[in-house]
Amino acid sequence: MASKNFSLVDTVSGDPVDRLRTTLARLGRQIRMSHVDENLSPTQIEVLAAVVRCGPLRLSTLAADEGINPTMLSRIVAKLESAHLVERTPDRDDARIIHVVATDAGRALLQEVRSERTSALRYGYSRLDSAQRASVEQALGALEAMAEILKNRNA
Repeated sequence: MASKNFSLVDTVSGDPVDRLRTTLARLGRQIRMSHVDENLSPTQIEVLAAVVRCGPLRLSTLAADEGINPTMLSRIVAKLESAHLVERTPDRDDARIIHVVATDAGRALLQEVRSERTSALRYGYSRLDSAQRASVEQALGALEAMAEILKNRNA
C-alpha cells in the first residue's frame, strides 16, 4: 500500500495561534537537528547556552530560569562538567552556594552550535521568495515582543 506524502502543515487548523505553535515547534526541531552531538542532548546544549549567555549562575537560578527539576539539572551540569564544558565554583561569600560557569571549550562548542543553527536558518531563509522574506522580516518585531510577554507572564 503506497503511503501519501504526509505533512504536518496539512493537519494544522486555520487558527493563527495553533499554526504559530506548530510552525515554531517544527522550526525548533529542524534547527536543533542542524547540530547533532552524540555526547550531548538538546537539553544539555540549552543549559550550556544559558550558562554562556548569563555568565556565572547559581544552580537554583539556572533551574528556575530553564524550568528544569534541580535533581535533573544537577545531572546535566555533572555531564557538562565531565565534558569540561562548565565548571562549578563556590560563591566568594558563601561556600554553600555553587555557581556554574562556562569554560573556553564550552563557549567554543556553543559558538559552533549557534553557527550551524544560523546556517540552517540562513539556508531556509535564502530559499524563500522576496515576498516571503519580507513577511519574515516584518513579523520579527511582533515575535520578539511575544517572546518577552511570555517570558514575563509569570514574573
